[in-house]
Amino acid sequence: MESAETTRLRFDLRIIASIIPENSRVLDLGCGNGDLLEWLARNKNIAGTGIEMDKQKAARCIARGLSVLQGDLNDEVDDYPDCSFDYVILSQTLQQVFEPARLLYSLARIGRKVIVSFPNFSHYSIRLQLLTRGMAPKNDQLPYSWYDTPNIRVITLKDFRKFSRDVGYNILKEITIATNRSNEEGKVIGLFPDLRATYGIYIIEKNRM
Repeated sequence: MESAETTRLRFDLRIIASIIPENSRVLDLGCGNGDLLEWLARNKNIAGTGIEMDKQKAARCIARGLSVLQGDLNDEVDDYPDCSFDYVILSQTLQQVFEPARLLYSLARIGRKVIVSFPNFSHYSIRLQLLTRGMAPKNDQLPYSWYDTPNIRVITLKDFRKFSRDVGYNILKEITIATNRSNEEGKVIGLFPDLRATYGIYIIEKNRM
């Protein structure tokens, strides 16, 4: 049974938290208000660091006693030596990154494993809107109009699988989930995930051979 502290996390963050072993070294990119880092520190005794671009969110993290840097993800990760972390987390941020291949290369260098999650653009609600309306689609996970979205690219589960193969990442685990409108609750999707999953969560590592 989940603890009260666990249920305070968004559903996707609870899935990610369940993946991280105790006493791990963790870097959380785009850590927001620090909910995941704080939970992992309290419940799994991790040594955690975060990077957050938004100054107000970074300040809230620091006020909670978390070790968080305010700055650009691409610039900050370049300063870390190889294998500085056991896990590097990039949660719901990949679609906002200008050079995702470059960033993931850096993350796979500084982290032994990388956890990546993103909204699935091949969800059936997106496909239906494109088919029936012929307009840029929106749903609860991608709620913005084309002209005001912070997302600069769209990603499907198949896109990410192909990208991983093409650039030499091993997908250690794929977890596909469907969440409710607030993303607070959800379930793991096993059947037809490309159509039914709202998010994909991937554990990847760079082939170091």
